Amino acid sequence: MRSFFKIFLASFLALLVFCAIGFFFFMGMASSAVSSSMPVITDPSVLKINLGEVYTELPSRDVSSIVQAKSLEETPALYDVIRLIRKAKTDDRIKAIYLEANGNANGFASSDEIRTALADFKSSGKEIIAFGNTMTQKAYAVANIANKIYVSPSGDFEWVGYRVSYLFLKGALDRLQINPQIFYAGKFKSATEPLRAEKMTEANQLQTSVWLNDLYADFLQKTAAARKLDTAALHQWANEGAIVTPQVAMERKLIDGVRYDDELQSEIKRQLKIDSTDKINFVSIGQYAQVNKDLGGSGEKIALIYATGNIVDGKEDEGVISDGVYVDLLRKARLDPSIKAVVVRVNSGGGSALASDHIWREMKLARAAKPLMVSFGDVAASGGYYMSCAADSIFALPGTLTGSIGVFGVIPDMSAFLKNKLGVTFDGVSTGPLANAGSIDHPMTEQEKKIVQGSIERVYDQFKQRVAEGRKKDTAYIETIAQGRVWTGLRAQEIGLVDSYGGLQDAINAAAKKAGLKEFEVKEYPRYGNLLERILGFSKSNSAETMVKQELGPESAKVYQQLKAVKQLTNSVQARLPFEFFIR
Repeated sequence: MRSFFKIFLASFLALLVFCAIGFFFFMGMASSAVSSSMPVITDPSVLKINLGEVYTELPSRDVSSIVQAKSLEETPALYDVIRLIRKAKTDDRIKAIYLEANGNANGFASSDEIRTALADFKSSGKEIIAFGNTMTQKAYAVANIANKIYVSPSGDFEWVGYRVSYLFLKGALDRLQINPQIFYAGKFKSATEPLRAEKMTEANQLQTSVWLNDLYADFLQKTAAARKLDTAALHQWANEGAIVTPQVAMERKLIDGVRYDDELQSEIKRQLKIDSTDKINFVSIGQYAQVNKDLGGSGEKIALIYATGNIVDGKEDEGVISDGVYVDLLRKARLDPSIKAVVVRVNSGGGSALASDHIWREMKLARAAKPLMVSFGDVAASGGYYMSCAADSIFALPGTLTGSIGVFGVIPDMSAFLKNKLGVTFDGVSTGPLANAGSIDHPMTEQEKKIVQGSIERVYDQFKQRVAEGRKKDTAYIETIAQGRVWTGLRAQEIGLVDSYGGLQDAINAAAKKAGLKEFEVKEYPRYGNLLERILGFSKSNSAETMVKQELGPESAKVYQQLKAVKQLTNSVQARLPFEFFIR
């Protein structure tokens, strides 16, 4: 026994020593990475922004990209990007912004916020230069604000118009002999269409055509204004396929020229008045964030709460809007006397109607206690709108997709699939005809269907009442703009679903004004672990979805996420936007 304890203690001590050595080795590497990757902002410097990066609402928690890059540079969050561009405007060392505009991984509203910040930077007299080897329409939608736009002579310039595509699963379900058994309220509530149809219904075609053309018209108008062109001509060129090369785009004045990278660098050096043999000090937006950590301001506190992802029941704390977490966040902000106003940034297509109502209730209580503003991101629809409608004011951008005031439920009948495909059958004993209601092992009876549809209608009526109360409208009017219909932010303001056009900073400024604050500090929530904690594994990460995205690419990963979402739709009332759609 004594020998056993000697071996055990020796092994335990060796393990402790090994862990200690590993920890200090890692800390040494981390310290070295910090010192080696800390950028130097010299005069002159050029701030580089890659539109192909995804600037999420919350800071990226994907540690793998940092490890692969062998640096501690993180991709800043969207609001940080906006604030960093604003800071660069008055930073004498930053002489220009270089936009890497091959593609654009951000949503329409997010892109508009970035473009607006760039326009403000440009007003200082500093230049913005955009360049792409191949420039997509979505990248050009931001890049067209630049003073100079260049594309590689052997590259591509896209000018073909917008298209939206939906993925339909009905055929697959039919082959698998799965009956989804769908219930919904609102003729435009197209969230269930992929499960019950093989193509878009007329109602969905109508609403999609309206909001897609709104987005396209906004793109054409902003291009026409920036490039001093005619919107009708821009539309015609897309329809005719007239812009086939960067050279033609230059002739039509959509871009300023075709350049190879070395030619562009020589031009930038001449503008900066540096020697042709010297290197341009390009500073990425991530590097600029490293030396500008304190972006929150000073003074009285405003709580900024990010609500991003699907709305779910429970207490999941990353990647979703769970009622258990967000009710608690809002309650703490409401009861904290040091917080003078609350801003909620919503980027969600909705989810659980029950969770949406719980968050709505806490939003209503917060509004009664202190100023409450809501800023809509790329999407704030269905449950995302439900939870927001109690705010003092709602800010959206023309490219925001919102509305979708409607609900649905799905209770799948898997009995044929399980029996015919897997050989699985069910049997049992019940005390009454409804004891097995909601189970996947049988087709629903008419009585069960009536009960579920009644529940859907009650939640829909409650949804409309919440909106009517928050927007100070009659429920009869809300019904005319509800029915599950999706609206752009442009039309949402016209019909009274939002109050003003504007980005997140506009909502924060409005909250400060209503609270009577001249100087303020923005405190951001929820707070996740810092980079070191994430690397050491003290913070959860969405590793499965990260791996899928790395293996299949972002577009295929969206299909995976859509298939995964099917599970979340079943056996509960949902206030959710249509299944993921793809816009190009």
